[in-house]
Amino acid sequence: MGERGRGGCCPPMDLMRSEPMQLVQLILPVESAHLAVSYLGDLGLIQIKDLNAEKSPFQRTYAIQIKRCGEMSRKLRFFRDQMSKAGLAPTTRSLPQDVLNLDDLEVKLGDLDAELVEINANGEKLQRSYNELMEYKLVLQKAGEFFNSALSSAEARQREYASHQSGEESLETPLLSELETANDLSKHVKLGFIAGLVTREKSMAFERILFRATRGNVFLKQAVVDEPVIDPVSGEKVEKNVFVVFFSGERAKNKILKICEAFGANRYSFSEDVSKKTQMITEVSGRLSELKSTIDAGAVHRGNLLQTIGEQFEQWNLLVRKEKAIYHTLNMLSIDVTKKCLVAEGWSPVFATKQIQEALHRATHDSKSQVDAIFQVLYTREMPPTYFRTNKFNSAFQEIVDAYGVAKYQEANPGVFTIVTFPFLFAVMFGDWGHGICLLLATLYFIVREKKLSSQKLGDIMEMTFGGRYVIMLMAIFSIYTGFIYNEFFSVPFELFASSAYACRDPSCRDSTTVGLIKVRDTYPFGVDPAWHGTRSELPFLNSLKMKMSILLGVAQMNLGIIMSFFNALFFKNSLNVWFQFIPQIIFLNSLFGYLSVLIIIKWCTGSQADLYHVMIYMFLSPTDELGENQLFPGQKTAQLVLLLLALVSVPWMLLPKPFLLKLQHSRQQGDSYAPLPDAEESLRSAANHDSHSHEEFEFSEVFVHQLIHTIEFVLGAVSNTASYLRLWALSLAHSELSVVFYEKVLLLAWGYNNVVILIVGIIVFICATVGVLLVMETLSAFLHALRLHWVEFQNKFYEGDGYKFYPFSLALLDHEEE
Repeated sequence: MGERGRGGCCPPMDLMRSEPMQLVQLILPVESAHLAVSYLGDLGLIQIKDLNAEKSPFQRTYAIQIKRCGEMSRKLRFFRDQMSKAGLAPTTRSLPQDVLNLDDLEVKLGDLDAELVEINANGEKLQRSYNELMEYKLVLQKAGEFFNSALSSAEARQREYASHQSGEESLETPLLSELETANDLSKHVKLGFIAGLVTREKSMAFERILFRATRGNVFLKQAVVDEPVIDPVSGEKVEKNVFVVFFSGERAKNKILKICEAFGANRYSFSEDVSKKTQMITEVSGRLSELKSTIDAGAVHRGNLLQTIGEQFEQWNLLVRKEKAIYHTLNMLSIDVTKKCLVAEGWSPVFATKQIQEALHRATHDSKSQVDAIFQVLYTREMPPTYFRTNKFNSAFQEIVDAYGVAKYQEANPGVFTIVTFPFLFAVMFGDWGHGICLLLATLYFIVREKKLSSQKLGDIMEMTFGGRYVIMLMAIFSIYTGFIYNEFFSVPFELFASSAYACRDPSCRDSTTVGLIKVRDTYPFGVDPAWHGTRSELPFLNSLKMKMSILLGVAQMNLGIIMSFFNALFFKNSLNVWFQFIPQIIFLNSLFGYLSVLIIIKWCTGSQADLYHVMIYMFLSPTDELGENQLFPGQKTAQLVLLLLALVSVPWMLLPKPFLLKLQHSRQQGDSYAPLPDAEESLRSAANHDSHSHEEFEFSEVFVHQLIHTIEFVLGAVSNTASYLRLWALSLAHSELSVVFYEKVLLLAWGYNNVVILIVGIIVFICATVGVLLVMETLSAFLHALRLHWVEFQNKFYEGDGYKFYPFSLALLDHEEE
């Protein structure tokens, strides 16, 4: 096998076992520690352990630097929000490396932050003044109209009164004229008024409260403002009315002011004098134009500043996040007593040793340190993390396994087999090559556009679908394959590989059983003969076929799981698990269900009419009885007796010897005072293979109960797990029958009406039902059932899944993470 990427530095990818790991210690001089951690982060092949777990974040060495980075991150978030509000997007532009200095950046960000805050504050003040003047102008215009109309009305009445005075007096002339009353100063009443704006939705309530509070002793005049007005306080566009309240007395004035304040009505001073009012409108208009030009100039200056920030934002943001990550990592290192060097411990793959040493040497050289960093491997019995190097194709399959549990260090990885078995078991339940093609086309869209889509932010469901695009692609390809076997294209059979081997004896045979069909050609070469579809015997035939096929697949996969437990035991040099776990388990499973699988194959090959239910039931109830017509091969009775005896013997074989042998091993280890030190690899393997009996205190009762539970679980699980694989048959049948229902009861029914409108409606309903039910819901259902078969029926035979993932310190991951 050739070497894989990274310039030929890494060994070939091996998914069967996780990468060999080592615990390393790094002793870094203080002057080169920052650069060393930075280079290790670029490398991304070491998981640093926290050696200061007992210290709080504020007690650590680099707490001040992290606080500085946090403050710079806050300023950058503020810049991003401001750019977002301004409709600007950060642009990516490479900068010279010497410009990107953290101390210079801190000063620069501080200056930009202060300038932007000042611009925003000034802009808000100017905008508020502008909005207030706009409202003031509206009040002057609308309220001026009130007074102008009132003045013209008063002048008209005065002229009318004068004309009446010049004429003859009549009986209707009042005894006291209005002029005389007006000349009586003692009866003169001086009215005050308040003008302003109130929101339109509150105007009715405002009027009602004013009337009640003053007992009707006010006169309110309102005018609707046509365009929405920007409120000076909230800054939002609001529909408002201009109002003028006329009142008499100081007490009424105080009440009106309080009501205005409660309703958020903005009040403005107003003069009755027409000449003054005209002058004020001219002054306000002049100030508005001045403010508008000032605000526009401020907006241009702010836009230019944000544009400058946006050009360098991504580099600044990445630098701050990297520095923050580096200082977080430095805080995990313990400082030497002399405070001249930092000590780091961490896990790294064995193949990365040379690269780590080169990175440390480069850091020493670049920082011009007089002392080189020290790299050494530590021997430990601690469980190492699990690290599989995956690519974009197999990473989704590995995630399926990891969702159940991360593999223990160097135990056999089910992900290797999942790449094939998972999409295949899905396809057994989803077999229809028409649906498979639809699924494949949808997946190819994601694969063809993966570069573009990977850089976009997708929704949760789309993100999950895009991540599993290669899983879905294989599921679709296998579904096309099983669809050819089932001979179903949207439930319609086709004579793809040859003509049907059967023909009708007479026209009525379609409603009869297979007796009505006669074989006229060679057997159909691949898959189910299309002649079966639509006959009365289709369902019994396909049920029998799919049920037996499900058992065969299930027994094969469970045997694979038990065989993997054998390879685990060999790898970890655990002979007890070979002799007292693997051998009795493989015997027990195959004595019962392996034998059933052989009977199914023999029955298929010979065409026997034997009842397999009867054979299996009476194998336990009456093993010595003659088989009669259910005999499939000579010596079957003797074989069944032997297999039954082996199955019975394998149960105590699993249960009894292992706990006693473990006790004997423990007592021998207690007797040995000295033992040779294992090398690093052996110590890690023994640590990974630890059980409850490997601790100092050996409790025989606990070990025995654990073994008893394990034995009962396997014996009962052998039956229940085999039955669980019948879900392959059930889901496949459900999918097939739903396809038939949608095809016959929707599409063919609409076709039979000979009406174009009904046909179009029928096609639309058929497409929606096929996509919604069969391509979405059925896909999800089959996916979950295939997931359960892998997690429970397959992986519990050998997979412990009690490890923990390898999370290296990597600065490259910061580019794809949201802060």
